[in-house]
Amino acid sequence: MLNVLLIEDDFDLAETVGDYLGLESIVCDYASNGVAGLQLAGENAYDVLLLDLNLPRLDGLSLCERLRAAGNDTPILMLTARDRLGEKLAGFEAGTDDYLVKPFELKELVARIHALAHRRSGQIRVLRCGDLEMNLKEGSVARAGREIRLSPTGWKILETLLRASPEVVSRQKLMDAVWGETPPDSDSLKVHLFNLRKAVDGPFARPLLHTVPGKGFAVRAEDAS
Repeated sequence: MLNVLLIEDDFDLAETVGDYLGLESIVCDYASNGVAGLQLAGENAYDVLLLDLNLPRLDGLSLCERLRAAGNDTPILMLTARDRLGEKLAGFEAGTDDYLVKPFELKELVARIHALAHRRSGQIRVLRCGDLEMNLKEGSVARAGREIRLSPTGWKILETLLRASPEVVSRQKLMDAVWGETPPDSDSLKVHLFNLRKAVDGPFARPLLHTVPGKGFAVRAEDAS
């Protein structure tokens, strides 16, 4: 069963959408303004966020930007009466994943929800684990406020692991993500991981980058291997 959050100030539309989603076995929480929606999105785990563009107290674009800046990678489907290209581009820049222009068919809404729910958003701006933070927009990495400099390959490895965190990424999946169809010799990943550990964990008492024997690698605050 999917769980979504609808942030919409039109009560009649929200009631119609919520009732229909319930018939489709989709649990729908509701917020009538941007501030309440931001709070619910931060307190609960949702598969998809349904976000109206014009909201009282905090507009949809600002809400989207705040969620992405906080590291929230829940897919966002923007619901709006505006269908101009410039406004859509502004939404994507703010971090939305898809658009649905009002009025829309409820069947299409359900189809979009299912499509988005099977992945995490690629629009996330900040990746975090413990006191480690990777700012994708600024191209920076820091731990406990201390800047960390990485090679381009080290950056890609860390980004891949942080996107999956705290789950394990297999050696093969990690190599595919970093090098694609042209993998280097077998020792290259080992060397890059060694240098990454030295940069991310070396100056600190608690390691974040873990090798999980027989499974792969993970970035997590606690070693649960």
